Amino acid sequence: MRKQSYFKQKSKVVFMIGIQLLLALGLVSGSAGAASAGAGSGYWTAAQETHDFTVGNLLTSYHSYRTSIGDHTTTEWYNASQIYADAAMVRLGDSSYLPYLNDAYAFMSHMWDFGSPIGGYFALGNIDGTGAGGDKYVDDASLTGNAYLDAYEATSGTTQTNYLNSAIAIANWLMNSGLWDSTSGGGFWWTTNKTIPGFQIKGSEVNALACQLFLRLYRITGADYYKQWADSIYDWLNSEMLDSNGLYNWEYDQGCGCVQTAQFTYDNAIMIEVNLLYKDITGDNAYLTKAEALATNMNSVLWNTQNSNGAFIINTWDPRLSPVYSGWASQSFIKLYEADGNIAWLNTARQNIDTLNDKLRNTADLGYYSSWSPAANAVDDMTCRTVNQAWMQRVQALMSQYGKNGKASKDKKEQSPKHGKNV
Repeated sequence: MRKQSYFKQKSKVVFMIGIQLLLALGLVSGSAGAASAGAGSGYWTAAQETHDFTVGNLLTSYHSYRTSIGDHTTTEWYNASQIYADAAMVRLGDSSYLPYLNDAYAFMSHMWDFGSPIGGYFALGNIDGTGAGGDKYVDDASLTGNAYLDAYEATSGTTQTNYLNSAIAIANWLMNSGLWDSTSGGGFWWTTNKTIPGFQIKGSEVNALACQLFLRLYRITGADYYKQWADSIYDWLNSEMLDSNGLYNWEYDQGCGCVQTAQFTYDNAIMIEVNLLYKDITGDNAYLTKAEALATNMNSVLWNTQNSNGAFIINTWDPRLSPVYSGWASQSFIKLYEADGNIAWLNTARQNIDTLNDKLRNTADLGYYSSWSPAANAVDDMTCRTVNQAWMQRVQALMSQYGKNGKASKDKKEQSPKHGKNV
């Protein structure tokens, strides 16, 4: 899950118990209910259409997702992002997405390191589940854990327990990976391959996603060690990565012994969500104030209106728009709206989505390209990757809950998604 070349592919245990139980149950137990909360919303329709594109062009017969159309590799964080997207659909009441959710979860067992006593996911493998190996990444693992916790919230019974146990197994890997040390005052290294220049980094997004996972596990289990880990990460981010302009910088780079000062939309969006979790757990409104300040600063620094009605850029060094790195902010701003009721955050989330739809969606097949350049007023990467589709599906599902006035969408008309064939 990397932003050094932003769209480049990266070269047993509680988890296995969960997978085996899920397989034994036929991958179908969970919550029911066919009508979605935002079924009449244009955003819900777009989320359905995006899922249909993914099923028709990127889903394989092995229940993995290709990195891009025609590719024969799959990655942890692309599969996890699609799980995250489908969990949103199920949480909003459409159980027809549950088999996709659970099938992808079952496939993920092929990427787990059963040869290690602490497990962990490999980043890359073949679409048939063979060939997984090599490096492991803290941000990929943490995103996967968060996706599983969304799936936990969308399911019930044994299936729900399996998702929780798998998230716990990921957290166990993080805590025992040896990737946290005192260099630059603390923080997780990005990857197990931290001896090679360019990989010797401790990023804000890397650590923020881990903090988010630990906080969510603490909220569910009450285990103090999760809160202790989250607090250590949060303190490090605020002492080492928070800039004087109120936004978080990119990463500590051991190569230069310095902090790289690019500021990414999704790094800061994730920190909005971290602060909202702290507010929920502690009841301290100071965290809500911090989340609001981050959002205000993001609007000032990372919002771009060149040749568009406005959207969040990838980062201050790269002012392009991306379904993932720009789109992520809509999720965070929706959550902020849900926390404080300020309609301005919801309107920003909506405009961000609308611009991404306008600039990055193929109007013929309804898939999403990888990036659009405001300066050139043109798509500059036409690759249709799974992760692009997953994030646009997810944020539009989340947006479908709300009308223009911020109230829950009142049009509950049922729609049945037209799922395509596997390729």
